[in-house]
Amino acid sequence: MDNSPPLPLVIVKVGGTFDALRARRGDFEHWVADGLGTQTLPILVIDPRRGDTLPDPVQVAGVVVTGSHAMVSHREPWSETTAAWLAKAVALDTPVLGICYGHQLLAHALGGEAGNHPGGAEVGTVTVSLTEAAATDPLLGGLPAQFPANAVHWQSALRLPEGAVPLAASAHEPVHAFRAGKHAWGVQFHPEFDAEAMRGYIDNLRGELTAMGADPQALRNGVSETGTAASLLGRFARIAEARQGV
Repeated sequence: MDNSPPLPLVIVKVGGTFDALRARRGDFEHWVADGLGTQTLPILVIDPRRGDTLPDPVQVAGVVVTGSHAMVSHREPWSETTAAWLAKAVALDTPVLGICYGHQLLAHALGGEAGNHPGGAEVGTVTVSLTEAAATDPLLGGLPAQFPANAVHWQSALRLPEGAVPLAASAHEPVHAFRAGKHAWGVQFHPEFDAEAMRGYIDNLRGELTAMGADPQALRNGVSETGTAASLLGRFARIAEARQGV
C-alpha cells in the first residue's frame, strides 16, 4: 500500500490582478484554486518572478500557469526560465494548463510564437467556438460547440508548435485553445474570470479601451455568466487527480 502523500497541483503565478480587484476578490491564484476545486491534491503556488524555484515536474500532479499583465514577447528572464521548465513538463507528460499569458508561454516554450495580435486587443465576454478536434479532447470533449468566455489580451499565440491541435476560436482570435501532446493545454480565454472580475477589468482598462475605439460601457453591458468556460478548471483538476489515482 502506497502511503506517500499526493503530489501537489502547482499554480505558477506569473502575474497579478489590479489592486482594487485584489482587495475585494483576492488574486489570480485564489481564483484558479477556487475553480480547480480539488479536495485530494494539495495546491502549491510558485511565483518565478520573485525567484521561487520551480519544482521537478516529476514531483507535481499538474501545472496551471496564470495570466499576467506582462508580455511573453518581452522574454523576461523569469518568463524564459518558466518556458524551459514547461517544455520539460510537457515532455514528461505532466498535465499542464496555460491561461492567457500561460497559453502564449506554452506555445512559445514548445517552439511556437507569441506576439501582438494583428487585430489588436480582445476584451469582454466573447463567443468561443470549438473545432471538430475538441469533440474527442480529454479536456474540452463534451462541451457545447459554442459558449461564452471572458477574454482580455493584446498578445496571442501567433503560431502553434509543431503537432499542436487547435481546439477553439472566436471571431477575433483564431487560437483560443490548443493541445500539445496528450495532456498539455493552452486557453487564451480566462476560465477563472467570473462576471465581476471581467467587469473589473473593463473598468480598469476604460482609458485604453476608449483610446482604441471601443465602448467600455457596451463591453460592460455585454458581460455574461461563463459557467462552461469556468468548468475547464475543474475538468483539468479531475484529469490531474485521475493520473495520480486519487
